[in-house]
Amino acid sequence: MKIRTALQAAARSLWLALSGAISSIVLFTLAIVSICLIPVGIGLFTAPHALKAVRRYANQRRLHAMEWSGVSIPVPYRTLPRRGGFIGQVELCQALLKDRATWRDVEWLLVDATAGFALAMLAPVLFLYFPWGIVLACGVWKPIVDAGGNEWFAFIHITGQTSANLAAGLGAVFALIGVFAAPALLRAHFNLARQLLHPDHERELELRVQHLTETRHDAVDSSAAELRRIERDLHDGAQARLVAMGMSLGTIEALIEKDPAQAKRLLAAARADSAEALTELRDLVRGIHPPVLAERGLGDAVRALALRLPLPVEVTVDLPGRASEPVESAAYFAVSEVLTNAVKHAEASRIRVDLYHADGMLRAAVTDDGRGGADTSRGTGLLGVERRLGAFDGVLAVSSPAGGPTLVTIEIPCALAASAAG
Repeated sequence: MKIRTALQAAARSLWLALSGAISSIVLFTLAIVSICLIPVGIGLFTAPHALKAVRRYANQRRLHAMEWSGVSIPVPYRTLPRRGGFIGQVELCQALLKDRATWRDVEWLLVDATAGFALAMLAPVLFLYFPWGIVLACGVWKPIVDAGGNEWFAFIHITGQTSANLAAGLGAVFALIGVFAAPALLRAHFNLARQLLHPDHERELELRVQHLTETRHDAVDSSAAELRRIERDLHDGAQARLVAMGMSLGTIEALIEKDPAQAKRLLAAARADSAEALTELRDLVRGIHPPVLAERGLGDAVRALALRLPLPVEVTVDLPGRASEPVESAAYFAVSEVLTNAVKHAEASRIRVDLYHADGMLRAAVTDDGRGGADTSRGTGLLGVERRLGAFDGVLAVSSPAGGPTLVTIEIPCALAASAAG
């Protein structure tokens, strides 16, 4: 497994080195030439296209950094004007040039084509030394030396079979180093990009304020929607049954002396209505804040939730304490929505839920063996979960290739208070 991971990291590094060097040089040249042509008017039309292409390329690198090495590089760009015509083109060009992120992108292109290229090539070179050493040891050194070649294998001068055998051994050592170093070198490449593409402090604060504003609006909208749901459920469910029961009791009062048998039948029906109304009220309360969540904590609440599902759910809990009530509630309903999606849409036969706390994060990982294809951009379920978690600076990550399996990871920053429950 470690060898496969290292080879995968080396292959990705090689791809980043070769495609990255070419793309970075081309885009850097186009961007600089377009900016230089702005005074003569041509750059007003070419610069926005070139700089937008740079942004797309940088965003692609951000995506690879997160997917391949878990390195997060925030997107710092300001919203661009969309006015049409010549004036709109001038405003677009001005907005791009005034954005500090544009110049950091251009600077990164130059570094990516030089230092980034060298750093990305280290891992694949370590592995490529090994087959070349084997080839030399198998006799290829002889025609090279006979032809007057001055072949060096790293620091070994190839002059005969002995030095060729040493080269093969050194190649094996390099490959072994590559097994341990390749993932770290790939991560170092992305960390180098992060140093240049990461927003400055001022922009980071601006993005933070923007994020808090959006999550506040989402929280208000979510609360309003929840209140409307509760009102609708009360009106259509328990309230309607209680009204009907009141009418039945009035009829019973009128019939109790005239037709006792009919009064008894109506009384039995009223008793059944009262039981159903009580059940609906309990379900409504459970939907607002499950009693088991308040009494026993998130772990037992998720276990109780899993028992009500129509397919096997394995729940593993490693929580040494309890989070605050709002955090537990957000995590519970997020897991509940993910499990509901898995049952309704994934066509899964088994589900696994892992709850644990590490590095200051409450994490819930929900895995199913269904058909995959889950996407936060489609439908409102996962999008609603994402918005609910956003109010707590939480994140929702979905890995769901076609054919499955689906892994949904929920993370909420929080501290746990020591508790016997959980």
